[in-house]
Amino acid sequence: MSKNEQQQKRRIKKLGLLLFFIICALLIFLNSIRNTQTKPRRIPNLQSSSNDLAIRGDILSSDNFKIATSKKLFKASIDLRCLDKDKEKLFVTLFSLYSNIPVKKIQQKITKNRKKHKKNIILSYNISSRDAKNLHELKYKLRRLGVFKAIKINGNKIVHGLDIKESGEKRVYLYKDTLTPVVGYVRKKENKKGQTKLNGIKGIERYYNKELNNMRDGLLKGDRDILSYIIFNKDSKIVKRKDGRNIKLNIPLKLQRNIELILDRYKTKLEADEIIVAIMQSQTGKIITLASSNRFNPDNILQKDIPNLNVNAIEYQYEPGSVVKPISISLVIDANKVTSSELIYAHNKGKKNKNGEYPQGRYHLGKWTIRDDHHFKKHYITLKDIIVDSSNIGTLTLAQRLTATQIYEGFKRFGLSKKTGIDLPYEKKGLIHKLYQYKAGQSKGKDNIFKATDSYGQGITVTFMQLLKAYSAFNNDGIESTPCISVDGCKKNNQQRVIKLSTANKMKQLLIDTVKEGTGKKADIQGLQIGGKTGTANVSGGKKGYQRKYISSFFGFVNDDKGAKYTIGVMVNNPVNRGEHWYYYYASNSAVPVFRELVDTLVNLNYLHKQ
Repeated sequence: MSKNEQQQKRRIKKLGLLLFFIICALLIFLNSIRNTQTKPRRIPNLQSSSNDLAIRGDILSSDNFKIATSKKLFKASIDLRCLDKDKEKLFVTLFSLYSNIPVKKIQQKITKNRKKHKKNIILSYNISSRDAKNLHELKYKLRRLGVFKAIKINGNKIVHGLDIKESGEKRVYLYKDTLTPVVGYVRKKENKKGQTKLNGIKGIERYYNKELNNMRDGLLKGDRDILSYIIFNKDSKIVKRKDGRNIKLNIPLKLQRNIELILDRYKTKLEADEIIVAIMQSQTGKIITLASSNRFNPDNILQKDIPNLNVNAIEYQYEPGSVVKPISISLVIDANKVTSSELIYAHNKGKKNKNGEYPQGRYHLGKWTIRDDHHFKKHYITLKDIIVDSSNIGTLTLAQRLTATQIYEGFKRFGLSKKTGIDLPYEKKGLIHKLYQYKAGQSKGKDNIFKATDSYGQGITVTFMQLLKAYSAFNNDGIESTPCISVDGCKKNNQQRVIKLSTANKMKQLLIDTVKEGTGKKADIQGLQIGGKTGTANVSGGKKGYQRKYISSFFGFVNDDKGAKYTIGVMVNNPVNRGEHWYYYYASNSAVPVFRELVDTLVNLNYLHKQ
């Protein structure tokens, strides 16, 4: 074979080989096109969405201080498989700087989870909004620094870096124990999205839970850029976040805090179990102070705080004692069954003592003997004497003149054995006797033991708030005002006439006389109109039906010549009654001085103006 023929053969062989490779390449290309068309592809999502978590509404004082507010929380997580071990120290240092979480704490969490072979770990659930914003910026810096590397998941290379998401909300009580237990507290719960939400358990938080949680999350959805930020255009979807509704109270923070400091001082002085006070605008029912000496921090409820979680102003039921007498006697006056000049026998037979006083009165009713605590210098006393000197015998004598229906319906009208309607949950009703019990012996003209004891506050139970509401009638022309803690609560305020105007005016003057001349003398302040009634009652529950514990109280009112009218209640539960301070259990020595300081505070803060 010639040389030319050999060269020609080699060219043909090369061309054939080239053609073979071209055909193979073409087949591979065509097969690739077919696979692309027929097999599903993982194309990066060109859209992104961002949720904006709505939070619970605030509870505000009347002077616009936030008593309770919510803060949004975020959680930070990483995938340990993607974290480059060579750059782990860099990550921990930067994350600590941006999150304010100690380096040691972060490193321990990472090391611990590596040993357990965990993939995704939560570094923190309690990232603040400010720190979350900073960590979002860190997220992209870490990507550029190569701190996180790609791993294969389902055949695809994916990088899971630092992830920041909303985890829920946290309730914050900025003034610690102020306005507790009235403001209440919340409990956390996790929703279907794994977010922490809040539910009110007690107090205002509970009563207005639905309104405070009436919220809607925000949403931002649209195309994203290379850094995964959402691009705003006409196709973007924006739903504005709506937080829960704010609840505004009628209580100013400054006044409330001043009152609480007074109670703290008197609780120590009187060694009392608890002191409760309230100040209410007589004409509107607005509660401008409802305070207890027993408070707690809702942010950090301890075991010792458990007895203090209830709002005892509405949840504690007790025998009221003599503060019920003005209610009973006003029913007698309203029924026109007594006059101011009438003389009532005090049942105080015997010789006068060296002070010219007859023995304490004793009234026999069946097998029971009812006594007066006060000595009188005469056998017959007036309506004024009964109230000013707090006569049990005078009060029950007048109460016997009422029919069973009159005393039963009268107590009901004043709100005894009924909820006051205040905007707080778990309110108790108290207890009075049944109509048939008041009727016992009525047909035979006999005195009734239930009328007798109930008329001076023994044998029935009330709440502190029921008495406050009842006393508002004496300072509001015979009309009771429903107490309300919040602005919303006052919108549905119901007022009811319980006694005639003439009766209210007469009782009002008798209560003023009690402060001027009787057991309420220590409450008197020149330049203000003040009236009220003391009460000292045994606490029931001992072996003989009662303990050696007392509830001392003073309910009354204070007015100035500028039109300010307030109904005020003070209850001291179990003041010291032994040793050199045995006399503190008398309301005149415990509840009345507290009342006096409340009025002084109202004057100092310009709620009242002296003449």
